[in-house]
Amino acid sequence: MNATALPLEDNQRRRRSIGFINFAHAIDHYVMLIFPTVVIGLEGVYGRPYGELLVLGTASFFAFGLFSLPAGWLADRWSRRNMMALFFIGCGASCVGAALAPNLVMLAIALFALGIFAAIYHPVGTAMVVAEAIPSHRGRTLAFNGVCGNLGVAFAAGITAALVTWTGWRGAFLAPGAVCIATGIIYLLKMPNDLQHNSARSSAPDVRLATWVAVSVAAMFLIIGVTAGLVFNTVTIALPKVIEERVAGISLVTVGGIATVVFLFGAVAQFTVGRILEKYPPHLVFAATGALQFIGVIWVAYATGSTLLVALAFAMAFIYAQVTVNDMVIARYTADSWRARVYAVRYFITYLISGAAISMIAFLHSRGGFDLVLTVTAVVALGFLIGTTLVAVLVSGVEREMKSAQPAE
Repeated sequence: MNATALPLEDNQRRRRSIGFINFAHAIDHYVMLIFPTVVIGLEGVYGRPYGELLVLGTASFFAFGLFSLPAGWLADRWSRRNMMALFFIGCGASCVGAALAPNLVMLAIALFALGIFAAIYHPVGTAMVVAEAIPSHRGRTLAFNGVCGNLGVAFAAGITAALVTWTGWRGAFLAPGAVCIATGIIYLLKMPNDLQHNSARSSAPDVRLATWVAVSVAAMFLIIGVTAGLVFNTVTIALPKVIEERVAGISLVTVGGIATVVFLFGAVAQFTVGRILEKYPPHLVFAATGALQFIGVIWVAYATGSTLLVALAFAMAFIYAQVTVNDMVIARYTADSWRARVYAVRYFITYLISGAAISMIAFLHSRGGFDLVLTVTAVVALGFLIGTTLVAVLVSGVEREMKSAQPAE
């Protein structure tokens, strides 16, 4: 094989890898949001209230965060490619298990298994996207990956609602389960093993931080992880029910369709923020996104009627935009050789909180409806804004020094 053929072959492998990872991101969010829409239909099947049935998914969302830690460790120490294959096949088998569950207890167990396998994607897939992307196009590559995840969220509500209406709630799990298993088999056949690449990963970050700055930034990311997780999961999980309650006289399919349109605004925002990240410092974009997310959640808390849909679209745009910026900031200050483990901690915090988000929704909704749920969420979004602002302040000195040290073009 000649020297000129090697870059072409490598480029094709990178594109194929990123394509699978982007699809995996869509699948990941899709399968985790099947149940929050299915549960609306289960109210009539089992004759139990929304809050009581929603709690069945608590263990699944806790697993979604908890098992990201071993997933990230295994990916860095064993194989990122093999972990992604396990993600596809494991999620598919869990969805099939949920579809065949004979009672609510077995449904909860299947959902828990789904959370375990779905936890693989974020620490592993995000690290793979960062590693495979061309450095100068990393922002747009991460952004498009985020868009794919957002499309999974967007279409989960609409497609699940349609499947529940046409095939029953079991069909809403069975169809995506079959797609996941088939994709996992194709992935194993098409993507080469990566065990030989582990030792070649870079151990130096793009930007080195002083020890005290790195520790301070890590502390802020603990706050950011908790608050981002609560805002993201509370709004995405509650959205179908918020629309059903506040927009009177619409069917479940219409609820799913409206939710899909709202989520698509997040996709547009992520695509846009990827280009912005290539022109402006990520730490400043991070703080700005946090401010706009806070404004959006407050607007949703007080909006009614048709204005509510506009407010939801605005809030969703920045709730999803911050995910892309968050990943970009982490990538800038961490080395490839341990990036999956760093993302594992980030998503461990963010998605472990999703279990708490379900409990919070159920607890607050039973006491004050979604007015109380959204008001508390706005307070949490303020904590996220404070965290991102402090990160921007902490790294601004290092970023200025790095920019001044670069030679003029």
